[in-house]
Amino acid sequence: MTTTWQNAHNVLAIRLDNMGDVLMTTPAMRALRDATPGRRITLLASRAGAALAPHLDCVDDVIAYDAPWVKHAQHGTFIDDDAMIATLRACRFDAAVIFSVYSQNPLPAALMCRLSGIPQVLAHCRENPYALLSDWVPEREPETQIRHEVRRQLDLVAHVGAVVHDKKLVFRPGATARDRLATTLADAGIDGGTPYLVLHAGATAPSRMYPPQAYARAARLLLDDFDGYIVLTGSCAEAADVAALLDAIGHPRARSLAGMLNLGELGALIEGARVLIANNSGPVHLAAALGTPVVDLYALTNPQHTPWMVDNRVLYRDVPCKYCYKSVCPAGHHACLTGVPPDEVAAAARAIWREPAPC
Repeated sequence: MTTTWQNAHNVLAIRLDNMGDVLMTTPAMRALRDATPGRRITLLASRAGAALAPHLDCVDDVIAYDAPWVKHAQHGTFIDDDAMIATLRACRFDAAVIFSVYSQNPLPAALMCRLSGIPQVLAHCRENPYALLSDWVPEREPETQIRHEVRRQLDLVAHVGAVVHDKKLVFRPGATARDRLATTLADAGIDGGTPYLVLHAGATAPSRMYPPQAYARAARLLLDDFDGYIVLTGSCAEAADVAALLDAIGHPRARSLAGMLNLGELGALIEGARVLIANNSGPVHLAAALGTPVVDLYALTNPQHTPWMVDNRVLYRDVPCKYCYKSVCPAGHHACLTGVPPDEVAAAARAIWREPAPC
C-alpha cells in the first residue's frame, strides 16, 4: 500500500446501485477498513443500499443518494446534487473508492469526488480518466475476463494494498430483529423450532423473474414431503402479487409475510430457513451472507452475481441470447428461466435439506 493510502483514515466507499450490489461489496469494504488501523469507512449508497448500513459491521456511517447516472425509480434535483457535493466536502474525506459493475461509467462519481475536494480516488475505468482518478485500474471486462462481482471489487481494493482473509459477505440481522421475527412467525402459526423454507418470488427487473405459476407448482411439490412451512416474502409493493401466489399454492402450510418485515427481520427469517428459493435478487445475497443454502432461479442477464461462498443450486437454461444485461427480456420469451421445470426447482431444494448436517 502506498503511503498516501496508508494515511487515508477517512475513506468514502461509493456503491450507488442496488442492495445486492452493496452486499457483494462488503468483503472489499472490510478489506479497506482493516488495511489501516483506525480507518473510518463511510458508505455513499442509494436509498435502497443505505438501508443495509445498520447491519454492516464494516461501515461506520452512511450517506443516502440516488445518483442521476444510476437507474432508480426516482432521482433528485440539481439542488440535491449540489447539496450532496457540499455534504461530501464538509466530511473532508482523505480518499474514495468507486465500486461499479463493468457496464457502469465511474466518471460521474469521480467528478463528484473532485468537486468535493477528495484527493485520492480509486476506480475501474474504461477510458482515460486523466486527473479525475488518482488510482486508475483500466477496465478489461468483459473483453479479457469476467469475474464474480465480489472478486472484482476485492481485486480493485487490492490495487491499493487492501486485502482480507475473510471473503464472506457481511450482514448482521441483530437481536431485536430476531426477537420481532419470532413474534411474527408465532402470529402466523409457525412455532419456534418448526422448519420452514423461504420463497422470494420478486425481483427488481422483470427479466429476472421466474413465472409465478411455476413457483406455485414447485411449492406444492415441496410441501408434499417437507414437514414444515413455506414462507413467502416480498415488499409492500409486492404484497398483492404474493397474495395471488399464496392463493395459487393453495396449501395450509404456506404463509405470506410480504410487507410485514423490515430488512433486519427479513435477514433473520432467511437466517433461520432451511433453504431460500429465489430469483437472482437481493435476498440471495442476504442468504449468502448468513450461510443459508440457496436455490437461485438465475436469469442469464449477466454472469457475475451468482451466490457467493454458500451452498447453492443455480438453475437456468442456456440460451443464445444470454448475458443481455437487460431489465426486460429483449426476445420476449424468458427462455433462460421458463425452461426450468417446477419439479427441478423442488428437487434442488429437496436435495439441500436432505444433505447431512456439516460436522
